[in-house]
Amino acid sequence: MIVAGVDIGSLSGETVLMRDGEILSYSIVRTGADSAKTAEKATDEALDNASISFGDIEYTVATGYGRVIVPFADKNITEISCHARGANYLFPTVRTILDMGGQDCKAIKCNDVGKVTNFAMNDKCAAGTGRFCDVMAEVLDEPLEDIGRISLGAERDAMVSSACAVFAKSEVVSLLRKGTPKSEILSGVHEAIATRVFALLQRVGIEADFVITGGIAKNIGVVRKVAEKVGMTPLISDEPQIVGAIGAALFAEELCKKAKHKDRSKSQ
Repeated sequence: MIVAGVDIGSLSGETVLMRDGEILSYSIVRTGADSAKTAEKATDEALDNASISFGDIEYTVATGYGRVIVPFADKNITEISCHARGANYLFPTVRTILDMGGQDCKAIKCNDVGKVTNFAMNDKCAAGTGRFCDVMAEVLDEPLEDIGRISLGAERDAMVSSACAVFAKSEVVSLLRKGTPKSEILSGVHEAIATRVFALLQRVGIEADFVITGGIAKNIGVVRKVAEKVGMTPLISDEPQIVGAIGAALFAEELCKKAKHKDRSKSQ
């Protein structure tokens, strides 16, 4: 049984293919203007990586920002449920999850089987999200993938107080004009992000084990700031961007088995 989980976010789209609970392949693509085309591109890449055809997929679950627009999905499930399920698959002891996505951030509590027991989402414009980091990297003229490393060289945090990406951008421009080192500005940006997401985590309650998912989990500067506030080292998978797609694939496998069982019962 081969199933697919497709996670269409605001900045990236991911597809994970699974067979009997094992990951066959995955893909990560940049989200385009058309969510349906993004889903097709991500799935085509995952199929190529696994050397299988689209017809081999028996069931597909879509999740994420654009989940209702995936044309070939058999069902769509919220990213909150899928991130909890995916995190539990990777780290069975997880109880608290921080999903730092492209345009939103979610704190999730789950039980021992990955079922959501509580959650909270950010209510600020881009605060604590990938887009916030994107904007800061653009202003500082640094590659997004380098800003975490650069921030580690700071002797102190520059003050970046605004929760709004537009106003924070103005603050960063002002700091640059004053000659503030980029490392200190980025360390301040990461401190601001960590402060916001920590408040979100406190709303649901922080319990070990703690996992961070989403693209910002690749930013070592943010991860260190969050770890300091939470008081524990977060668990992070080798590819934190596909956790939601993994959860969607696991739901697809479960739903496919139920559908087959129902069909067999009818035929008897």
